[in-house]
Amino acid sequence: MVGRKQFDVDEALRSAMLVFWRWGYSETSIERLTEGTGLGRGSLYSTFGDKSALFRRSLQRYTETYQPLYEQALAGPHPGPAAAIAAYLRVTLDRIADPAVPDGCLLTMSAAQLQALDPPGQALVRATIDRLRVLLEQAFRAAGADEREAADLALGVLAMNKSLAVLSRAGFSGEDLATVAAAAARIPGERAAARPH
Repeated sequence: MVGRKQFDVDEALRSAMLVFWRWGYSETSIERLTEGTGLGRGSLYSTFGDKSALFRRSLQRYTETYQPLYEQALAGPHPGPAAAIAAYLRVTLDRIADPAVPDGCLLTMSAAQLQALDPPGQALVRATIDRLRVLLEQAFRAAGADEREAADLALGVLAMNKSLAVLSRAGFSGEDLATVAAAAARIPGERAAARPH
């Protein structure tokens, strides 16, 4: 049929996502995208638009892939915040250990290169991070934390999660990353011990 696409659009989008994930927005050229997706420039532009539009679609695809895993991990029930932290970071460690995807995290890489993105891309990155923060706060409250502790823990665990992505890009071992995650899961107990009674 004339005009019918002769490729799998979803698979092409997944391939583009991996290119942005591996190289970051700044270092992702159209040449790298055509090589990574197997598409010509014309097909790439006619299907996804310009590089910025393709990045936003790729980040949305990334979020659709991994956010449900975080939501499931946080759904609990958890006996306390520490268990929720451990479950959340286990998803990150599993993703990092997956040989089918690049090291690190597309969202973290994108946040680090925020100034290179156009305003819609910047807004999407921030909104995606904010959604994770809300998910964490809700999980910690459900696990028994008060409102202030839940907010503090959510911000700390979000930062810890991003640091795991950076360390994995720097070549730290899975064992090192697991040590970081285990330390994060001990934070609630230390906070409780430090509180005046």
